[in-house]
Amino acid sequence: MPGLAGNLVDMIKQVAQGQPSWLKPWFDYWSATVSSNPQFYVTMTGIGELALAFALVLGLLRKEAYTFGFFLSLFIWSVPEGFRGPYGSGSTDIGTGIVYALVFVFLLLINATFGPSRYSLDYAIERRWKWWRRVAEVMSA
Repeated sequence: MPGLAGNLVDMIKQVAQGQPSWLKPWFDYWSATVSSNPQFYVTMTGIGELALAFALVLGLLRKEAYTFGFFLSLFIWSVPEGFRGPYGSGSTDIGTGIVYALVFVFLLLINATFGPSRYSLDYAIERRWKWWRRVAEVMSA
């Protein structure tokens, strides 16, 4: 989004308002860290999201993609979404980041339970190079 880098530090500070006092160091840390070079953090997050999208669509490096997606979702939920707080009477929205993190955990579990999908690029690579299974699959035999 245009202008996100210029507003990122203010957005984190705004999200920190109304949070429990024990979370103040968390938001202070990220405000200070991001303020040094907000454009870098916005760009790297965007590149990470784009790489994750390609990996998911192509079925490439699924184990790594699901793991990265889990941690990226937790990061987005905890910093810019602010754990979707403040929590209080009538608060029901936990945010999308934590839901995406759970989806990535379920994708890892599905892959571990049922094995590789025939329609993924990983499956095609594994048929040619057997060692790729150790790289791409959650549970390799």
